[in-house]
Amino acid sequence: MFENYFSERIKNTPSSFIREILKVTQKPEIISFAGGLPNPISFPQEELKISMNRIAEMYGAKIYQYSTTLGLDTLRQYIVDRYKKLWNMDISIENIIITTGSQQALDLIGKVFINEGDNVMVEKPSYLGLLQSFCVYQANFVTTKLNDDGLDIEDLKNTLKTYKPKLAYLIPNFQNPTGLTYTAENRKAVFDLIKDEDMLLIQDDPYGELRFEDTPRIPYIGLNQTEKNLYLGSFSKIVTPGMRLGYIIANKEIIRMIETAKQAADLHSNIFGQYLISDYLYNNDLDKHIEKIKKLYKSQAQAMVGAMEEYFPKNVKFTRPKGGMFTWVTLEEGKDVMKLFDKAIAKNVAFVPGHPFYVNPKNVNTLRLNYTNANSETIREGIKRLSEALTEV
Repeated sequence: MFENYFSERIKNTPSSFIREILKVTQKPEIISFAGGLPNPISFPQEELKISMNRIAEMYGAKIYQYSTTLGLDTLRQYIVDRYKKLWNMDISIENIIITTGSQQALDLIGKVFINEGDNVMVEKPSYLGLLQSFCVYQANFVTTKLNDDGLDIEDLKNTLKTYKPKLAYLIPNFQNPTGLTYTAENRKAVFDLIKDEDMLLIQDDPYGELRFEDTPRIPYIGLNQTEKNLYLGSFSKIVTPGMRLGYIIANKEIIRMIETAKQAADLHSNIFGQYLISDYLYNNDLDKHIEKIKKLYKSQAQAMVGAMEEYFPKNVKFTRPKGGMFTWVTLEEGKDVMKLFDKAIAKNVAFVPGHPFYVNPKNVNTLRLNYTNANSETIREGIKRLSEALTEV
């Protein structure tokens, strides 16, 4: 009835595959490895209650009023101070804008930079939320393969030469969906290739703080070496996702244009949440809290990997994550992951088939598993059920 009214943009934009799957997994008997949900026991609920009371007493009506588009100054300053501490990054609050989660950050970047048909380089596979977001702006996606150490350098050379992408979107730390992390050597090789290209580099880092090992942090690609770098961060994985607070770090000129786009989108992100998160961050030890999350997720990742080693057929491959929230499973060539999905649902276990993480999915034999939102016993039982479905397929 309304077909003629809908824009071509929205008609060509697929619905979120994961959101559709989550509808299927609402039954309590289903063990779901499908979502990318942080574990609720990691939320600092008591500390946030204290902060709620404190901001109500300290700021009164301000926490309920309209606010500035760029975001709360104290929260932006916290981000500046943290990135200077972690990376010695040369930034000020003028380089920061608060967004309604990282997903809005992607939408605003698409709105500001993408014209119909512009080439955007993404990893193969890539984050499905990015593919959906940029699809609205009718980007032309070009892909570069991922290896265990990061981007395939030869494939990257070919992509840059052939397509001259306007934007590149990468997740260097504990990539979604694969869980892989670019090595320092790979990051240098990537930067050496792209530094002279007429291209903006977007580095999304929602999982970088969730490193299981006590090894040194690996710097971003081209850190402090170019003004054409945009960094995306989020409080969803290290504090709480329900506040929907993320941020963009970029050149001041870019931030001004993104501010204009955000003014047209929502005026500003939830100011109550900004006051709350800011108060929590300034009155608690975030690093200590992150250590608790890392310990929890490491044990859950080990439980999943251990169960897969025990139960999965030997011809099924999977990544062994050193951080983040996901592992990536690869079946034998020619195996249909959707047949496996149907078998798994029948056994009350769910995952995300690999299709939505690819630009042009064909003969997909991969799937993503999330280990952060279930305890070790549930993980083990779910993997056992999934292995039974695997043997049937």
